[in-house]
Amino acid sequence: MKTKDQFISAKDESPRMFENDLLDYFSRAHPIMVPIVFVPVVLYFAYSSFAYGSLTGWQIAGLFVAGVFVWTVFEYFLHRYLFHLQIDSAFGKRLHFMIHGCHHDYPNDSMRLVIPTTASLALAALTYWLFYLFIVMLFGGTVFMLHAFFAAFVAGYITYDMMHYATHYAKFKNKWFRNIQKNHLDHHYVDHDKGFGLSNVFWDRVFGTEQDSIKKKRK
Repeated sequence: MKTKDQFISAKDESPRMFENDLLDYFSRAHPIMVPIVFVPVVLYFAYSSFAYGSLTGWQIAGLFVAGVFVWTVFEYFLHRYLFHLQIDSAFGKRLHFMIHGCHHDYPNDSMRLVIPTTASLALAALTYWLFYLFIVMLFGGTVFMLHAFFAAFVAGYITYDMMHYATHYAKFKNKWFRNIQKNHLDHHYVDHDKGFGLSNVFWDRVFGTEQDSIKKKRK
């Protein structure tokens, strides 16, 4: 739960995170960098699976659905258990601040609403080889099956980061979007132990972490 003495900035201000100017610069990212960098990644892997993989349309569709599904699970647990990991040491508190605490203290910092590009590229590389281990090496799938799956997984990431920016700055009237927006903003201002979904609220409902305000609207 949000505590009375918790500092939360109401301004679009971006605090310094590192003493080193270069590191501090790369701790920020303009939201437009997400589609600029990752839409070509999605297109490359999607084209590779379609043009060279000898996969049927149904196979590609199934892998795409699987990739999106796995992203939603990954997103939920990443936010809930890594971004909100609390370690009671000076290093642990510093690490938490860099990963996610800064965003909770400065939720309107428009340059820290998406994952910094260097970090997101590293995460993409890590997950690619993780899925390679499971899909290709353990289950005997082809690299092109991996590519179809990974294209969808990265598309899920793009949706996640764009939705995160939108929940803080967009004013869409769509009911689906407003529910996600309310679920997330209550995560900041009401109860940070609930509302971990950004591209959806499905897993919050499954695991009982949906914000109370959203539950009441559904009744």
